[in-house]
Amino acid sequence: MADDEAEIRRLVEQWADAIRSADLPGVLADHTEDIVMFDVPPPHQGARGLDAYRATWPPFFDWLATGARFDIESLDITAGDDVAFAYALLRCGTPEELAARPETRLRLTLGLRREAGRWRIAHEHHSFADTTAVAPDA
Repeated sequence: MADDEAEIRRLVEQWADAIRSADLPGVLADHTEDIVMFDVPPPHQGARGLDAYRATWPPFFDWLATGARFDIESLDITAGDDVAFAYALLRCGTPEELAARPETRLRLTLGLRREAGRWRIAHEHHSFADTTAVAPDA
């Protein structure tokens, strides 16, 4: 399984590199045709299918071009024979946003499955913690 975890780590790092480079074919390269993504911005029901997933990226690339960051800070992977999941924390924001709220992290969860002998991303979930929520008294 260590080889699978290393392969998935490379896949995720290449995906993040493609995002930072605004390389849409690179972003799409290791995703399934039936990808489901739940993202921070709408649509709240998620992007379903590779065409819908593809359509979400140009506005994000425009935002990154303003100087925003998308940097993996930590990445954990668990791989089985045919399915795997990964979760990560990322520094994602403009320099001003990151300076104002340095503790903020984008949370990323990926579900992967092996297709034709290679790992492919079938599910993505991106979220930020709700900083307006009040924790209950313990």
